[in-house]
Amino acid sequence: MKKVVTNPYLPNFEYVPDGEPHVFNGRVYVYGSHDRFGSSGFCLNNYITWSAPIDDLSDWRYEGVIWKKTDDPLNKMKTQFYAPDVCQGPDGRYYIYYSPAPGFTKGSWVIRCAVADSPAGPFKFHGKVDLSKWQKSYAPFDPAVYVEDGHVYLYYGSALFYPVLGLSAKKILGGAVVELDPKDMVTVITEPITTVPSIQCDTNNEYGIHAFFEASSMRKFNGKYYFIYSSQAGHELFYCIGDTPKGPFRKGGTLVSNGDIGLRGIENSKDACDFTGNTHGSMVEVNGHYYVFAHRQTNKCQFSRQGFAEEIFMEKDGSFKQVERTSQGLYGKPLPGEGEYFASICCGLRAKDGNRFYGIFKGGHGKEPFLTQEGKDREENPNQYVKNFNDGCSITYKYFDLKKTKSFGVKLDGKAQGKLIMKYGEKEAAQDINVNGEAVIEFPIEKGGEKDQVTFVYEGKGALNLRKLILK
Repeated sequence: MKKVVTNPYLPNFEYVPDGEPHVFNGRVYVYGSHDRFGSSGFCLNNYITWSAPIDDLSDWRYEGVIWKKTDDPLNKMKTQFYAPDVCQGPDGRYYIYYSPAPGFTKGSWVIRCAVADSPAGPFKFHGKVDLSKWQKSYAPFDPAVYVEDGHVYLYYGSALFYPVLGLSAKKILGGAVVELDPKDMVTVITEPITTVPSIQCDTNNEYGIHAFFEASSMRKFNGKYYFIYSSQAGHELFYCIGDTPKGPFRKGGTLVSNGDIGLRGIENSKDACDFTGNTHGSMVEVNGHYYVFAHRQTNKCQFSRQGFAEEIFMEKDGSFKQVERTSQGLYGKPLPGEGEYFASICCGLRAKDGNRFYGIFKGGHGKEPFLTQEGKDREENPNQYVKNFNDGCSITYKYFDLKKTKSFGVKLDGKAQGKLIMKYGEKEAAQDINVNGEAVIEFPIEKGGEKDQVTFVYEGKGALNLRKLILK
């Protein structure tokens, strides 16, 4: 990387979950839904995309709005669009597939398509994919698309049940794949095939809690096909491997969990490194390196989600081991031990009495630290911070190169009296604090390491807001 990049990899005013990374014309484009900070619903903003050159994933460029709710002539109720995916068709044009929120088709889930001459749009409405014939077995939701040798494969599905579709819990088969006519990119020409089963239709299937939930995605690495999805566990991206784009797929493993559940003995949301919640994402190979993209929750709910990315490593047999969440992300090595960073690059937030899974309601989270920002939703002026850092809570950063660092400061504000503890590597330092307003608390660093985890713990009365990290 030519400059430092952290997690989240986009500016911290940007809330783009469900990231699908693709390489087009020498650049990595990330397509996702677009949350609105402070809202009470999913994906309320228009689609945007960001891109970066394949030789420098620290240089992200805003490509602007690529598809608006008002651009779809069938969207009479102007409902939001959920997670999309994009492919380059056999004709060289770029197609975006998306699932509108129920409402503009009398409560049904549907999949639509728009087309553009550039991966950054602008897109124009192209048509609809008619999956109604099979919607009692597979919900038309979370589309993903893969093109190879003139064939166009559409993946979709949800393990939630929708009576309006005639879909009951026991009838949900799981994820599905169909082929589309490459001449028009919307006509279904094959019957759906199950990719990974849901736990509803087969409670004894080999996947268990890792059975299909939603968020289908397809990638091909070294001649094998990797079907990636969000599992029933709710916090992880899971993968399976097949010899064809339609499978059958062999069970793989967890790629990443937004709470690191499955690593270091963490077994549930209460013990997770961070507050967990739904996730959606995929993988991309860039110059021989593999990266997984997913999202984290902010603002005490699932409606202000942000993308993060981690380098992940393929084993000789083609498998991937679960990767941990870090602050360094795409940077690929510990962050430099000098300069300023937003405190919101943390990869772990812990409440005194343990963590929990963020649902669709904000209530019940009053004692927890959380990520938020000053002001309303916008496309400028990043100022995200950690709020309500109170007694017994902790904040973790991975990783910093502190070998030459002399001091590690925390710019904060609030009203609190107690002890602030900093743990780095195998060392620990503590300072008594009495804060009423703004302050900078500095810790001297003695013989820091090349790859140190840094954790702050507060013990005392009141609460703090952590704004910046200042390393010298």
